[in-house]
Amino acid sequence: MRTGEAVKQPQAQTKEALAQALVARLGEDVVLLGDQVAPYCRDWHGDVQSDAVAVLRPRTTQSVSDCVRAAAELGLGVVPQGGNTGLVLGGVPDTPATQVVVSLERMNRVRSLDADDFSAVVEAGIVLEEFKNKVAQAGLYFPLSLGAQGSCRLGGNVATNAGGVNVLRYGMTRELVLGLEVVLPDGRIFEGLSRLRKDNRGIDLKQLFIGAEGTLGIITAVSVKLMPAPEKTATALLALSSLEDVIALYRHARRQCCDLMSAFEFMPPEAFVLAAEALPDLPLPLDGSHPAYALVEISGSGLVDIDALMAAFLEEGFENGMVLDGVVAQSQAQARNLWLIREGMNEGQAKRGKHLRTDVSVALSALPAFVAEAEAAVMAALPNALCVSYGHVGDGNVHLNVLPDPAADGPQTDADIYTAKGAINAVLDRFDGSISAEHGIGRLKRTDFEARLPDVRRDMLLALKDALDPASTMNPGCQLDLLRNAAG
Repeated sequence: MRTGEAVKQPQAQTKEALAQALVARLGEDVVLLGDQVAPYCRDWHGDVQSDAVAVLRPRTTQSVSDCVRAAAELGLGVVPQGGNTGLVLGGVPDTPATQVVVSLERMNRVRSLDADDFSAVVEAGIVLEEFKNKVAQAGLYFPLSLGAQGSCRLGGNVATNAGGVNVLRYGMTRELVLGLEVVLPDGRIFEGLSRLRKDNRGIDLKQLFIGAEGTLGIITAVSVKLMPAPEKTATALLALSSLEDVIALYRHARRQCCDLMSAFEFMPPEAFVLAAEALPDLPLPLDGSHPAYALVEISGSGLVDIDALMAAFLEEGFENGMVLDGVVAQSQAQARNLWLIREGMNEGQAKRGKHLRTDVSVALSALPAFVAEAEAAVMAALPNALCVSYGHVGDGNVHLNVLPDPAADGPQTDADIYTAKGAINAVLDRFDGSISAEHGIGRLKRTDFEARLPDVRRDMLLALKDALDPASTMNPGCQLDLLRNAAG
């Protein structure tokens, strides 16, 4: 198998010489050098700062093809990048002397938006929130909803198969994609921008690139499904006595609200403290004194009375003792403030310094037991750490984050993070869970991913990589350590 035989190494060429060769081939308008490279080579949280030979910023699909061909001819690996908001280092170079970043930020046009067809064709570099706003202006709705939607770009969302808060109703990004346009590792362009809902002509090739994190090609455009815009949304923040009760309430909500439920999040009481640290002026309608909280949203259009549905659901929840306290947003501004508690919790953790951020999933029925066992395992190993578990109840996705002892120095913090990750993954393996529910593998989770790969799946992945990218040009080092696998 040829995979892992390497991106051919530049022969006796300095980084500067390679950069100038790219300028000569692609032009100064496309190539960024020097100090302009740094912002594209650090991770979202600022934990990692790398470098690259250059950053390439094409404006068209053909220009992306030219960039890929030029990099290949110079023996350079290509790291595709959208908004660089990923959390697993999938878009950050790890061998600066032999890699270039290809940023899609200039490819940000909506090529078409068809209200009758409930679809759109859009370039990969458009910011998600900008696209959602343009869709809303047409009276439609694109349901992918992420905390980073003001910065992340649609191509990156597709390449990582992003999740978010609306997965339980609309599915992962994969469920929203109708077709793709992709530049392949040899520079050829895969034209697959179909808008058909039903197309059973053999293997669905677009699926190869969704979640591949740029290891098989660069997504340059996407055709997506659109939905009718919800005319009414009801949002409630509820206090409960345990995570077990949160799961029981979710089961009840699924029966009462059916497919009108668009989000069902759980948070610990620490969420209120962390949100207040990040957003001191944010009003907190509940005091954080209960063991568990749920953030519930239902939405719909037409003849459905969303407010009455929420009221009936909550009335039954209070009557059976499952819901202890709660508040229902009376305006869009109040609803936004409830969601800011969820988002502010993340910002509050970041303010406390470097910490472990996990993105795992287990069967929904096992979620309370997993959280209890995993937190106990962490606390047994690191009694001065703080566990913050929250996530998406409807799809079993838990972000069990660990804030190490604040008194620890840098090396000890790194060691504690490594210890906490091992403790959580050991419990996760017993629950037959996934180490990546929605963030991807990237470079950060590659070792843990490979350690859990069955032989047959590894062979299939390597064969696919070898078929499409035998020189390992595309995002080398992401997802799989191809050189190590090639060596046996």
